[in-house]
Amino acid sequence: MKPKVFKEVIDLGDGREISIETGKLAKQAHGSVVVQMGKAMLLCTVVSNYEASPVDFLPLTVDYREKFAAAGRYPGGFFKREARPSDGEVLTMRLVDRVLRPLFPKDYHAETQVMIQLMSHDDEVMPEALAGLAASAAIQLSDFPFECAISEARVGRVNGEFVINPSRSQLAESDIDMMIGASADSVMMVEGEMDEISEEEMADAIKFAHESIKVQIAAQMRLAEAFGRKEVREYETAEENEELAKRIHDAVYDKCYAIAKKGTSKVERTTQFSEVKEELKASFTEEEMEEFGHLVSGYFNKAQKEAVRELTLAEGLRLDGRKTDEIRPIWSEVDYLPSTHGSAIFTRGETQALATVTLGTSRDANKIDMPSFEGEENFYLHYNFPPFCTGEARPLRGTSRREVGHGNLAQRGLKGMIPADCPYTVRIVSEVLESNGSSSMATVCAGTMALMDAGVQMLRPVSGIAMGLISDGDRYAVLSDILGDEDHLGDMDFKVTGTTEGITACQMDIKIKGLPYEILVNALKQAREGRLHILGKIAETISEPNEDVKPHSPKMVTRTIPNEFIGALIGPGGKVIQELQKETGCTIVINEDPVTEEGIVEILGTEQEGIDAVLAKIDSLLFKPVKGNIYQVKVIKMLDFGAVVEYIEAPGNEVLLHVSELAWERTDKVSDVVNLGDVFDVKYFGVDPRTRKEKVSRKAILPKPEGFVERPPRERNDRGGRDNRGGRDNRRDDRRRD
Repeated sequence: MKPKVFKEVIDLGDGREISIETGKLAKQAHGSVVVQMGKAMLLCTVVSNYEASPVDFLPLTVDYREKFAAAGRYPGGFFKREARPSDGEVLTMRLVDRVLRPLFPKDYHAETQVMIQLMSHDDEVMPEALAGLAASAAIQLSDFPFECAISEARVGRVNGEFVINPSRSQLAESDIDMMIGASADSVMMVEGEMDEISEEEMADAIKFAHESIKVQIAAQMRLAEAFGRKEVREYETAEENEELAKRIHDAVYDKCYAIAKKGTSKVERTTQFSEVKEELKASFTEEEMEEFGHLVSGYFNKAQKEAVRELTLAEGLRLDGRKTDEIRPIWSEVDYLPSTHGSAIFTRGETQALATVTLGTSRDANKIDMPSFEGEENFYLHYNFPPFCTGEARPLRGTSRREVGHGNLAQRGLKGMIPADCPYTVRIVSEVLESNGSSSMATVCAGTMALMDAGVQMLRPVSGIAMGLISDGDRYAVLSDILGDEDHLGDMDFKVTGTTEGITACQMDIKIKGLPYEILVNALKQAREGRLHILGKIAETISEPNEDVKPHSPKMVTRTIPNEFIGALIGPGGKVIQELQKETGCTIVINEDPVTEEGIVEILGTEQEGIDAVLAKIDSLLFKPVKGNIYQVKVIKMLDFGAVVEYIEAPGNEVLLHVSELAWERTDKVSDVVNLGDVFDVKYFGVDPRTRKEKVSRKAILPKPEGFVERPPRERNDRGGRDNRGGRDNRRDDRRRD
């Protein structure tokens, strides 16, 4: 039987449409939709178990995959099968997860999976912008306890005009690339990169995207109504004991307030809070602990959170004693690691990052191979967050999604300041050595200094700062340079990077509904003040990029050669280029310009002598003598009928200097005039039409002897021994004439 299909269409206002469809595919899932824009199609399915998981949190998995078949391609690798997710897919998973997770009830602990897959790709559609819409639409068709519909939209700005869900070609011309996630009444998530825009421009972009999101949410609601809304499932809610909560609050609130007001370090503060907690537990009888002991920690944490928040709202003080707009003490150092191409340590309070820079050729570019995008990154950043940085011991299970996300944010903050003509592929690695908040922003600062230490000519230094917010509806406090604890107990985590000229990247998660744009703009302006303060501290350590790379760092020289010379430089089976690399100690990479088809030769070496040798070889290959010009040559081989000479200015370029062109006088033996290693001038006559070989002459630039009568020329072959009339020996014939 043909399935009944339900469909809603969203008009983007510029001739493009997004459709949401259900009823045809994956009907055993608790909710499933197909979202289509152009030829791009995403299938999203959602399933949540009816039994609660034993863990005390929501085990939510958001999985986004792009199938290579969607773009008519084969997966790379030996097995020809999609394997672990790419960084691009992981970043999309995080974008969706960050918006969905807060909308599930805190006491909902059933295993939940949101699976999104790209089934059909369109080169003009960037599918990650549709993933949030697909996830929310599928959930609206389920019986999950979920607060409200959301959606996500990408916003760009081309020629001063905002564009929703721009194509990749439009993004290439855009000065903004932002993803915004929101419900109908609240912005919940912002992430993106910008070309040094102002705080007001960023707020305008968010507002524009939010209006489009409202339209997408309305379409989801219409689809759910047409399909038939399901009753929200029942689940085991968390146990509540108001009397116990009040008892704990009264017992610990003032003590927590007093500890928070002391402005101690993370370790001291944690120890003192733990002592209060243990004291609280000791105040209960064994019977009481057996009855409701499992609730004590939760209610204690709630009272502690309230005390810390009230301290900030009432007195403008924070856990470490700072005022709301105060930045933690900063110290930094460059050139710390002697063998790296660039290095820097950046320490802010109890957060520390060590960044290294490595310079390479285009061969070292980060290759991206996704169904929706193939390309290379010549600047990329990797972020590592080992467990010791927070004083913990945890299993090491490879790169986490968090590390991918934080590294991507830092990379986006810095990459706009790498000049377009930078000849190197640049890799930054950030090792977080201590962490108490804002480690990704410390990475940006350390990365900036490491780049300048490496001699990368950044357009402007970049710094980063993490902002927080505490609000009770009437009062609010914007916090600069937040601690890890403030991230946990606050209402907003807003990371922003930028230069003296404007914002380059941001990442924001908002935990309260209906955050006024005025507060957002105030937070951005306060972030700017903090950003400039940090830039000043960076300038005290290193104010501008080093003029040149370090002595042990590779120097990069780029040369362009005509297409017809590429093969000669490579040689048969790569013989010429391989021998040249071995002789000079340089790395040589040859790429072809896709427009001009010229060869772009990258020469990377630590010794200038080796680089000069490669350049000399290229000059030799490109050397073309001009007819009528005089060139200096050197004898490299002696023959019976002449000398083989090479041009001094183009070693390796050889030509035969015939015995008849050595001197005006008769020459019986070549060695009577020149010898191996002799250097002298010759005149270039171009290609001889008779022999079809290049002709040079020494005698042409010598004065003709007085009374000398030149005999009529005779046709000779290159051996000089037989003419073309009968094979007689020319020299014997000459003697008879004499």
